[in-house]
Amino acid sequence: MSTVLAKTYQVKAINEGSGAGLAKSGLSPANSTVEVPSLGGPVSEQKTTFWRKPNHELDSIATQLSVFDSPATLEQYRPPANWENVRRFDPAARWTWREEYRIVRRIDWLIMLWAFIMFFSLDLDRSNISQANTDNFLEDLKLTTNDFNLGNTLFRLSFLIAELPSQLISKRVGPDIWIPSQMVLWSFVSLSQFWLNGRASFLATRCLLGFMQGGFIPDMILYLSYFYTNSELTLRLAWFWVSNYLAEIVGAFIATGLLKLGGLGGKAGWRYLFLVEGTLTLALGVASFFMMPPSPTQTKTWFRPKGWFTEREEIILVNRVLRDDPSKSNMHNREGLTVRMIWDILKDWRMWPIYVMGLVFLIPVTPPQTYLTLSLRNLGYTTTQSNLLSIPSKFLGMILLLVSCYVSEIVNNRVITLVSLQVYALPLLVALYTLTSQTSPWVYFAVVTLITGYPYVHPVQVAWASTNSAGVGTRTVSASIYNMFYQADGIVSFNIYRDDDKPLYKRGNRALIGICIMNIFLYAFVYFFYRGINKRRERIWNSWTAKEQQEYLETTKDKGNARMNFRFAY
Repeated sequence: MSTVLAKTYQVKAINEGSGAGLAKSGLSPANSTVEVPSLGGPVSEQKTTFWRKPNHELDSIATQLSVFDSPATLEQYRPPANWENVRRFDPAARWTWREEYRIVRRIDWLIMLWAFIMFFSLDLDRSNISQANTDNFLEDLKLTTNDFNLGNTLFRLSFLIAELPSQLISKRVGPDIWIPSQMVLWSFVSLSQFWLNGRASFLATRCLLGFMQGGFIPDMILYLSYFYTNSELTLRLAWFWVSNYLAEIVGAFIATGLLKLGGLGGKAGWRYLFLVEGTLTLALGVASFFMMPPSPTQTKTWFRPKGWFTEREEIILVNRVLRDDPSKSNMHNREGLTVRMIWDILKDWRMWPIYVMGLVFLIPVTPPQTYLTLSLRNLGYTTTQSNLLSIPSKFLGMILLLVSCYVSEIVNNRVITLVSLQVYALPLLVALYTLTSQTSPWVYFAVVTLITGYPYVHPVQVAWASTNSAGVGTRTVSASIYNMFYQADGIVSFNIYRDDDKPLYKRGNRALIGICIMNIFLYAFVYFFYRGINKRRERIWNSWTAKEQQEYLETTKDKGNARMNFRFAY
């Protein structure tokens, strides 16, 4: 631990920028001289490359300038007395880059790795329907393609309906209790698919599975935001969604083995697939009750008497996150939302463009991905071949997911990264539309593999919504609303390829091309929408005197992203 001497420091009252604390743009130069410990150099001035973070002297100060360093804003942003981490809040706390890197690595291993495992289990249980499809699943249950579409639609609809109620429960009881409970509940539904006997039971389990899993993702994102800064969260979410691809890759190999159990006890192989993977999730769900502490300062418990972090580490954990985003202390992690708060958040029109993009951005690539294994079977590939041929697209998608998220942080532009998916997909969809029944199955496989290996920019869009929400309460509801629109995206997507349009789905592919072009224009609109708001606020803010700016901060009733000193990420 290094000792930092106090010195006379000229502190500027600074503004509440989105995502990076308040260091990016500030009040007019009205300075007050106070005695505070030295601060670290601004990270934003450090050069970043694709492969490396900025070089820092490990024993230099990492603490960044924030509202807590100015007497003018300290009391306005001081955490309330009922906040769960308030005992570790210290505006004078300073730490080195060596300490910060070490504590972030510990969080990655203790918190992020288990979040990855939990999401892996969710994807294993919701994607194994694709592997079951290669084992005569539809024929065994006497289902048609339209029945399959209806089941997936009901799954998405149930998932969507459960989003907001799940978030409200999680906010009241805590994600550390609710998320493991969700896992146990849906694992029972998942393994019960072993006993499916027809259309009714298929549709019922699809509904129940969606309802039990709904809310898991925004619940988990809110939980992770307790431990990470906003810039760190984007890249962690990229790895979080890598588990999606890994589950499908590993799931394909697991399915290849489990489906060979077909005939054992007179049961089809897909029944054992659901039974084994559902049982695995049940075990992980029970373990999660012991692996999720409520907050950075609440890791001590009867089975972990020493906790995960020392007092010094807890101070660093709490203060680094608050300096990055002071709004993270405005609600207790066991504090529920009122109806009025929910209504105010729903009325926040500034978030609507992100919600709309959540509805449409994945539609162009979802139908080819959903029907990949079924299409391969229709082209004459065997069950084992169809499952194994789905792996290259998953691997490609996983690589492009990581690349897109890293690029987003390097260029610091969300829209450019997000629109790249549409630019990538458009020529491939046109190529898919031109294929005929005489086209070689291997050509079809190559084109569909490239489409379904698209850059999955969803983590960037999720982090974008979180950053622009500005506040724990707002972030709780907006994450649910965004994910509801995202699930509605799936409902639309599942009904584009119809039974009377197979096997080439010409009509469906024409629709996908049109939606892809529309999305490019929508992203351009969103870019100028947020850019325009920021420019207008900047113009008004800079026209005020320092006294007027301070008076606004002390008297305004504006909250979150409605504040004049908030800047939207775009």
